[in-house]
Amino acid sequence: MAVCARLCGVGPARGCRRRQQRRGPAETAAADSEADTDPEEERIEAGPARCSLLELPPELLVEIFASLPGTDLPSLAQVCSRFRRILHTDTIWRRRCREEYGVCENLRKLEITGVSCRDVYAKRINPRVKSGRFMRILPDYEHMEYRDVYTCLLHRYRHILGLWQPDIGPYGGLLNVVVDGLFIIGWMYLPPHDPHVGDPMRFKPLFRIHLMERKSATVECMYGHKGPHNGHIQIVKRDEFSTKCNQTDHHRMSGGRQEEFRTWLREEWGRTLEDIFHEHMQELILMKFIYTSQYDNCLTYRRIYLPPSHPDDLIKPGLFKGTYGSHGLEIVMLSFHGSRARGTKITGDPNIPAGQQTVEIDLHRRIQLPDVENLRNFNELSRIVLEVREQVRQEQQEAGEDPVPPREPSAKGPDGPPAEDSKEPGSGAEAAEQSASSGQGQPFVLPVGVSSRNEDYPRTCRLCFYGTGLIAGHGFTSPERTPGVFVLFDEDRFGFLWLELKSFSLYSRVQATFQNADAPSPQAFDEMLRNIQSLTS
Repeated sequence: MAVCARLCGVGPARGCRRRQQRRGPAETAAADSEADTDPEEERIEAGPARCSLLELPPELLVEIFASLPGTDLPSLAQVCSRFRRILHTDTIWRRRCREEYGVCENLRKLEITGVSCRDVYAKRINPRVKSGRFMRILPDYEHMEYRDVYTCLLHRYRHILGLWQPDIGPYGGLLNVVVDGLFIIGWMYLPPHDPHVGDPMRFKPLFRIHLMERKSATVECMYGHKGPHNGHIQIVKRDEFSTKCNQTDHHRMSGGRQEEFRTWLREEWGRTLEDIFHEHMQELILMKFIYTSQYDNCLTYRRIYLPPSHPDDLIKPGLFKGTYGSHGLEIVMLSFHGSRARGTKITGDPNIPAGQQTVEIDLHRRIQLPDVENLRNFNELSRIVLEVREQVRQEQQEAGEDPVPPREPSAKGPDGPPAEDSKEPGSGAEAAEQSASSGQGQPFVLPVGVSSRNEDYPRTCRLCFYGTGLIAGHGFTSPERTPGVFVLFDEDRFGFLWLELKSFSLYSRVQATFQNADAPSPQAFDEMLRNIQSLTS
């Protein structure tokens, strides 16, 4: 019976009694009369009595429960009434809010710590309402509990945390949904004003979610110029959600569409229309305003992941800001795929929409640039690049692949294509090692006749590779690949020289930390790239 106590953990178990009941009277008497000579059984019987979890003091149970994931606590509450009472302890849920979502505010001591309820509510976003109205809509934090914050706000909307791409036609975008104090806020990230690619990103709030009262989360639209107003969020499916503004009149301005356009232009470009002398650029800007303003923050978002990193990558993958001529600055995601590196547009334009691969680099084909004097000669650089392209075409023919046909110069907008995967193994690791051993790199200058929106590019580069860029007509018509040169300057900057367009794009890393943005697996990341590309193909 002592062995049974050891296995069951609580002494003679119900199953043991059932086995005794199934025995006959003679068998039971014989079993009871057997001598218990097992020393292990004697040691267990002499040992201390087992302690049940229910016998632990409440403060110890609170500490144990607070260390469990919040998703497990509802099941724990169904065990017994004592556990259910203990799980009403707010310190358990406060710890879950802090460890799982980074909430550091103290609901009970906001005023004591010098942070007013008004400041917490505003959270760096001016509500633009009168003080009397503000007090009427101020959340009652003193009567809230962390359990309500966890269950009705954080856990309920956990699926929308992370990076998203809005479905705004060819323009796309980058939305970062984060837990910010006692709020969940959707920040739209915008590139710096053209052509200052090295400046930090700009961002503005599109929506926020918080608890106005217990067990009731409120969604507010932050779009427009009249402060927060009623909105709605619907989780369509696992990696997709939508926002809707219920008071679009808050987006209108008293001066009509002209005033709205001037305000949008100052925010988007940092200048007035009169300052932009290029007529084609003015048309593109006006077209974007008309197209994007019709959505009124009623958008659908699809999840995107940051690219996974590997030790043999040429540089750390991630998000970069890049110059795209008259289209201004756009956001590009650089990722590595074996012997290839790809730049995928997160924001786009009418020529090459968001989701398409703007550039693709063959890391197996390094280009050795001529000296500075010969590099100034565009024909010399063109000869070197076209020789590499001819070599690629010959190898594709020998391998039975469709060769890249020679092309005549054409007038199309810049960008980069989804080239076929190379059959050759290798990556940029060997080239990076050679560059590191060769010293400080080599001087770099743009050839005469090549245009660049930003003339403040580095004058020294580390490596150069053959690549292709995607160009197309307006409306993504007749997309074609064109040869070019990928120029690696340092860990945070690279460039791409569009040979046919005689144009140079400079890219600078987005220096921001994004949470809940890592892909669960490399396969999930590749599938994400295919999905966002298929939307605009």
